[in-house]
Amino acid sequence: MKQIVNGRILTPQGWLEGGSIVVDGNKIKAVLPTDLHVVDAEIIDAGGADVVPGGIEMHVHGGGGRDFMEGTEEAFRVAVDAHLQNGTTAIYPTLSSSTVEMIEAAVKTCQKLMDEPDSPVMGLHLEGPYFNPAQAGAQIPEWIKAPQPEEYNKILKESPCLKRWDEAPELPGSVEFIKSCCHHGVLPSIAHTRATYDDVHAANEAGMTHATHFYNAMPVVYKNREFKTAGTVESIFAEENMTVEMIADGIHVPPVMLRMIYQIKGVEKTALVTDSLACSCTHGNAAFDPRVILEDGVCKLADRSALAGSIATMDRLIRTCVQQAGIPLEDACRMASETPARIMGIIDRKGTLEPGKDADIIMLDADQNIKFVMQMGRVVRSEL
Repeated sequence: MKQIVNGRILTPQGWLEGGSIVVDGNKIKAVLPTDLHVVDAEIIDAGGADVVPGGIEMHVHGGGGRDFMEGTEEAFRVAVDAHLQNGTTAIYPTLSSSTVEMIEAAVKTCQKLMDEPDSPVMGLHLEGPYFNPAQAGAQIPEWIKAPQPEEYNKILKESPCLKRWDEAPELPGSVEFIKSCCHHGVLPSIAHTRATYDDVHAANEAGMTHATHFYNAMPVVYKNREFKTAGTVESIFAEENMTVEMIADGIHVPPVMLRMIYQIKGVEKTALVTDSLACSCTHGNAAFDPRVILEDGVCKLADRSALAGSIATMDRLIRTCVQQAGIPLEDACRMASETPARIMGIIDRKGTLEPGKDADIIMLDADQNIKFVMQMGRVVRSEL
């Protein structure tokens, strides 16, 4: 057993001062209102740090110089471990628009890692290829297409590790795709789209309840002659049950807009994601991919034609929300852990610090820098 003491603990009821957390194996055994030492427990002194749930990453393409699109076990492990060091204790590896063969390779690898004891890998996330070509962004355009039932039904049926699939709901056959995802327990999410309000509403009615990297790769309100027309963004705001995720690096979405999303959608419907590429967690070294350069804290394609993704890590998301967007620390931490756990259906075991939950715990200093990471009871980083 381990006992974490001398920290401010974020519980579902709020901050707990002077308490402690008892970890037994890979589970939280107790959250106590006292820091009296438990017999035979190894003491971990938090040194006054904020003790919060580990981050749950719903949207991440790679890290440490490796991309999940590679599909190999080595690439997956390097990228997962890189983000684990930065506060992500549960992760959904993400593939950009890919070929069927690439998806099948990633499915095989993801399933293998998921089946390992105490794995941080929760499932696979497919971002595409069923997108609007006019909103392709950094997606590979030749792989983008409308939903193909003979293709997606086979993938859904044969891929139990698949937990989320992003799509543009204005495409022909979209409703059928959404319903098929829901039938197989896969979360359909709106992305890379020019959907109108009618498109968004129809998709939502069919079961599409989440929005990918909100504000990015989707239009806002626009003018049709002298009339205003709701863009995809306003349409998602209008659908009260829709959850959103935001890249909280302070660049993809400006801090004032991060705060606005938080104010409108609320903590319960807003998740934080990095959308990080392989060049994240590499300390600025992007030499592994000549197509990518680092500029102003984001990854860009070498021809500067498109914003390709971020280099953010979980701790940076929290720090940006608190220090730049003026969001309370407890709410930022909930959006990094509790909300994604609810969206992805794993709140029964992750997302909050409560007895019986997985022992996924991180500690932050006063400036929201990572000082400690525990994943399933295993200490993977400590600077205490």
